[in-house]
Amino acid sequence: MNLESEHSGISELGNRNEASTPSGEIETGEFSQPYDEVSRYFTEAPSQRVHVVVAGRSDKGKVRETNEDNFIAVKRYRGRELLTSSLPKEMLGSEDDLAYTFAVADGMGGRDFGEIASLLALRTGWELGGDEIKWMVKVNDREEEEFRHKAEVYFQLIHQALHRAVRENPKMSGMGTTLTICYTTGPELFVVHAGDSRAYLYREGKIRQLTHDHNLAQVLVDAGAAAPGSTEVKRLRHVLTNCLGGQTGSVVVDVIHEQLRDDDRLLLCSDGLNDGISDVEIAAEIARHPTPDHTCDALIALALDRGAKDNVTVVIAHYQFDKR
Repeated sequence: MNLESEHSGISELGNRNEASTPSGEIETGEFSQPYDEVSRYFTEAPSQRVHVVVAGRSDKGKVRETNEDNFIAVKRYRGRELLTSSLPKEMLGSEDDLAYTFAVADGMGGRDFGEIASLLALRTGWELGGDEIKWMVKVNDREEEEFRHKAEVYFQLIHQALHRAVRENPKMSGMGTTLTICYTTGPELFVVHAGDSRAYLYREGKIRQLTHDHNLAQVLVDAGAAAPGSTEVKRLRHVLTNCLGGQTGSVVVDVIHEQLRDDDRLLLCSDGLNDGISDVEIAAEIARHPTPDHTCDALIALALDRGAKDNVTVVIAHYQFDKR
């Protein structure tokens, strides 16, 4: 028996229109399916096993009395368990599909309500995740477009939950939060973002900011009206132009799609980290410390050494892929 890969079988099904039968008659393709219909339900891409180590830390800093930051890291999986079969077990395999979600939320709204805002955003997100009809573990063009739309709905629902909390307790008026989420499945990375918390990709000794700050400082820089390190930019970097909750009627959601590689690190942080530490210094700390745990500790310690006028939160994930 000639056992070909399941992926080649899918490809043949998707592209077959006519074929000769053993008797020489032409098969009309009555039961064949166009490739776009096959790709709606199946993927040709071989699975790529990934090992992820993640760590997170949060500190109120040297000035603030409370910590308005919150973070979360979640692993999700879809798997199959073979109960019984006449087929050899080793023929079927039993690998799980894994997906990871990391999020940082930096609340605003005063001593008490900023913490509530970031906590409520992450809790609402957790509850929505449990109610998902479908969550993505395989990616193609159709799934990517659907994910982008779902991310928009997801953030709007969290945004509405914050406004609902304010209506129930008007004392919390103005309460809001940033929210930056990294969602990964295999080598696929999606960053969903609103506010000025950041996501970075560290690769081969260099660091790259994936998110775009939603604050007045960035508006000035983008318009060419001020230099990145100018006094005016530093003064306005805490004035948000986009967030969840707050006084805005809607939230603008950025979605970024990237491909991960072996040995990549993802870094999520609140602005309490990058306010006092340059990207070059962040990259140096990641290079200096081999594990996410040690790197988180080192970055928090460096922020505290620099005065840490704001809360500081760091989440780091290290990706290693099996060699094919």
